[in-house]
Amino acid sequence: MPDKAYALIPAAGTGTRVGTPLPKQYLDIAGRPLLYHAVRALARHPRIEQVFVVLAQRDERFARCDWREIGARIAPLYCGGDTRAASVFNGLLAVRDIVAGSDWVLVHDAARPCLGRDELDRLFGELDGDETGGLLAVPVADTLKRANRETRVAATEPRDGLWLAQTPQMFRYRLLIKALHACDPVVATDEARAVEGLGLKPKLVIGNRSNIKVTFAEDLALAELIVNDRESLTARKRLGVRKKAQASRRQDAGPGRARTRKKGK
Repeated sequence: MPDKAYALIPAAGTGTRVGTPLPKQYLDIAGRPLLYHAVRALARHPRIEQVFVVLAQRDERFARCDWREIGARIAPLYCGGDTRAASVFNGLLAVRDIVAGSDWVLVHDAARPCLGRDELDRLFGELDGDETGGLLAVPVADTLKRANRETRVAATEPRDGLWLAQTPQMFRYRLLIKALHACDPVVATDEARAVEGLGLKPKLVIGNRSNIKVTFAEDLALAELIVNDRESLTARKRLGVRKKAQASRRQDAGPGRARTRKKGK
């Protein structure tokens, strides 16, 4: 039987690069906060026991959101730190009586609202038997330029072997808390970097380019397009299933099986 898996979303930041006074995780996408879409994608997966959301200590917006669809599978933790690494570490400490050392922890960005089921399936499929763990990522497709201080091209960098890191990043609880305790929280911008600091090599699992991170204002419109398109596709699939079921019932009934009541003599 596979080990249990939990998700943890650090959501204590302010997201200043988006350029809005509202913290990024609460910006609206398709009628719901960014954070809602990130949580729902994880909570829907059957392998994930619970989704922990690490919030700023004085966060008042989380409680105003409608979480009824997700129910008890979401648990807020008001222990966010000054950095991502600090928030994740504090969150791990807060759940130490719930999560076993060998259990998996999937750390996901609050600002990635477009995570798909297929990506999660691949992550579990490739990492369940792995000793280290790993992360979703996609190969770099664009040409990379290194800039100088005057914002001119200083060099063109080879892209062979380069990948863009995504989330979730999936590691054993015991390993992850050890890595974060040992790392510099400013340098460790993601969990894989902290694990690398222990001399380990996390596995890269192919992700999806639609699993974007909302960082700048223009990312919001793209994320909303992806979410709406996915919701529309899901609705069409459900409608198709219902139509097939109705057609099957009509076929089973058959045109010649309708009964007529005989008139009495």
